[in-house]
Amino acid sequence: MKLKLFFSSVFIFILLVTSAQNKIVVNTDAGKEKISKHIYGHFSEHLGRCIYGGYWVGEDSGIPNTNGIRNDVVDALVEMGIPNLRWPGGCFADEYHWMDGIGPRDERPTMINTHWGGVTEDNSFGTHEFMELCRQLDAEPVVNGNLGSGTVQEMSQWVEYLNSDNISPMTDLRKANGRDEAWGVTYWNLGNENWGCGGNMTAEYYANEMRRYSTYTKNYGDNRLYRIACGPNSDDYHWMETLMKDGNPGRSFQGISLHYYTVTHNWSKKGSATDFDESDYFLTMSKTLFMDELLRKHINIMDRYDPQNRVGLLVDEWGSWHDVEPGTNPGFLYQQNTLRDALVASVNLDLFNKYARRVKMANIAQTVNVLQAMILTKDDEMVKTPSYYVFKMYKVHQNGTLLPSEVETEGYEYNNNSIPAISTSASRSEDGKIHLTISNLNPNKQVNITCELRGMENATFERGEIITAGELNAYNDFGMEEEVPMKSFNDVKVKGNQLSVTLPSKSIVMLELN
Repeated sequence: MKLKLFFSSVFIFILLVTSAQNKIVVNTDAGKEKISKHIYGHFSEHLGRCIYGGYWVGEDSGIPNTNGIRNDVVDALVEMGIPNLRWPGGCFADEYHWMDGIGPRDERPTMINTHWGGVTEDNSFGTHEFMELCRQLDAEPVVNGNLGSGTVQEMSQWVEYLNSDNISPMTDLRKANGRDEAWGVTYWNLGNENWGCGGNMTAEYYANEMRRYSTYTKNYGDNRLYRIACGPNSDDYHWMETLMKDGNPGRSFQGISLHYYTVTHNWSKKGSATDFDESDYFLTMSKTLFMDELLRKHINIMDRYDPQNRVGLLVDEWGSWHDVEPGTNPGFLYQQNTLRDALVASVNLDLFNKYARRVKMANIAQTVNVLQAMILTKDDEMVKTPSYYVFKMYKVHQNGTLLPSEVETEGYEYNNNSIPAISTSASRSEDGKIHLTISNLNPNKQVNITCELRGMENATFERGEIITAGELNAYNDFGMEEEVPMKSFNDVKVKGNQLSVTLPSKSIVMLELN
């Protein structure tokens, strides 16, 4: 899951000036692209306490659970609106052999998790447990197959085990393990980060391997696989070009992944999750905004080879990556989650929405207790992080129609550099309501914004929500009142199709209009 980070100190937003008027024009009658709900997806790896203690406690645990899965975590994620879950990795996926995780738990072989802490993996959470988790979450499973250290036969049989209702050895094995009906899993990753921890392959070699694996991952019944090719590491445009040119796009794969993490400093010293200054914050947000350039350039390559838009771009690992919390296992990647991380999330989600024509799924890393987590657990306690509330706020955009918007924004300036102060998304839900999410990235001043809703005559403000705090490094922790909650917001004035809103510094707001 580790990857290099590219950062350019030259911002395309440098022309913005702080005296600019803050204005948003939303074309409410011009939308045609659908914002896939899967953009709001999540990722959980066998890493640290994400699976064990995060989701899985076992049926005999004193922590309330259903079939071994924590009730409090499931309830929170359902409330947040989780649409899909990617598993079992990450780097772990390309050393995971799925047959070790089926059958009676006390008979399952163990393995060493060589990527994450060198701990013993007892395989008590495997295929059946994951599918039960997805059932409880009402989330679409996204299964990452082992192309790095596995075999074509192994991945082919896993697809058959999960999806086939034919009379066959894999179907019989599934039934013997207690599941009569096939699950019908649609989304399959053909390896993970095969340019790195998944085998250190070249793009040309991987393209050949991917086509071979794709050939033997079969459709069963009415289910049609959505095969996801391992895409580039950040700005590796050669990898994208090779896969789109030689990988048989649209047939061998229907989606291609992209991984990019916001790392404030560098991979050897990323910086504290909670102890940072404004210089660190500005750098973090600047690097987050690099996602815009990545998406634009990779999509341009995809458009050249796939003008029919058959292949989706899936940003299936993203988020902030800080140093681990002091005193915790370095291989467990446990970090706190502040208001700064919430703003990282809102900016990324705005960008995924912006490119909804091509971006069909995204999976933030990782759901529980790892990296930019939605939830933290400690024994029987649970905390909802600031990032959790961003996803809960933004769920109004899921499956909505993207509304084209024009944004005129002042700049947030620091040390003679500038980034836009405002990030936004607008969508129309199936019931006709307009949802506008706006982030003020400036930590020092409020912004006054006017918004024109073109195509509407008279708008009605129905409700609003806000996420903010007194300090950028505020976070929610165990045994404490939440420092970064989501609250109602009403500082909005509407006249006809014009609205005006004042956003406090370092805040994220959602407005619902009718």
